Amino acid sequence: MIKIPLDKIIERIKNEKGVSEAEINEKIEKKLTQLSGLISKEGAAHIIANEYGVKLFENVQGKMKIENILSGMRSVETVGKVQRVFELREFDTGQRKGKVANFIIGDETGTIRIVLWNDQAEKINELSEGAIVRISGAYVRENQGRKELHLNERSKITLNPEGESIGEVKQFTTTRKDIKELQENDSNVEILGTVVQVYDLRFFEICPECNKRARLKDENTFACDQHGTVTPKYSYVLNFFIDDGTENIRSVCFRNQADRLLNLSEEEVLTLRENPEKLQQIKDGLLGNIVKLVGRVTKNQMFDRLEFMTQLVFPNPNPEEEVKRLNEEIQEIKNEV
Repeated sequence: MIKIPLDKIIERIKNEKGVSEAEINEKIEKKLTQLSGLISKEGAAHIIANEYGVKLFENVQGKMKIENILSGMRSVETVGKVQRVFELREFDTGQRKGKVANFIIGDETGTIRIVLWNDQAEKINELSEGAIVRISGAYVRENQGRKELHLNERSKITLNPEGESIGEVKQFTTTRKDIKELQENDSNVEILGTVVQVYDLRFFEICPECNKRARLKDENTFACDQHGTVTPKYSYVLNFFIDDGTENIRSVCFRNQADRLLNLSEEEVLTLRENPEKLQQIKDGLLGNIVKLVGRVTKNQMFDRLEFMTQLVFPNPNPEEEVKRLNEEIQEIKNEV
């Protein structure tokens, strides 16, 4: 199913029908109450859009700008300039062998990661930063809140296609906020605070090929919805609270960012599954540390609270940069007065 972010649905209704955001949100809340929590906020927004006669889904044909690519889309075509190229990686699950590689492209509207599987992965060696590529026949997945374009054997990459050009690539930007200012669905938000509580690492089984959650098939066998029976590897998530003096918030770090926060390699983190005493020492060492996080804000419906899904961790923020930012904020206040 194609997934449209809540803010995009609201923006579409506003632009097409000329109603205020407050009015739309009020209707969404009424619909949630009416349906007794049996629908998500995005689902309620879909219903409101339908009631207004706003068509959210159009037939996807032709080249798309990156900002318009949505999770769940298939047969996507887009053009972008290569921003970064990562190394090809081979995997062996015991039952299947394969290759995977990825790179990042950008256009005037944003950036997106491209994931190449098996025979497609070899094409990573032909790419270099600054090259223009056309991607066609790709499908979109969501990975920890970020969209990715995946290419299979039917997809196509065209290097430096004739007649294509890309203007200045829109770079990833963040907005610094106090924790008390955070709102549901905020994205690309930056917060700075002190670690005040750390929970145990939670380990879980994933497919070694696509990194999606592997489910227990029987007593000793795990399966992936896409790749069948697999010998799983482990991933992990770390939850902790940070406080910036205005409020505190529970923050969630998955594998790569957990590694950065803990200052450990993936192999070192995995050894902590069997070493709770060492894990406790590391957790204690994090308390009182100042960290900078970049991510998005979600609503935990079960506990009715906001949580921060961390996409980038900066364990040792630069003091000079923070002083400079503070001085700029003070000057802005003076100018307003």
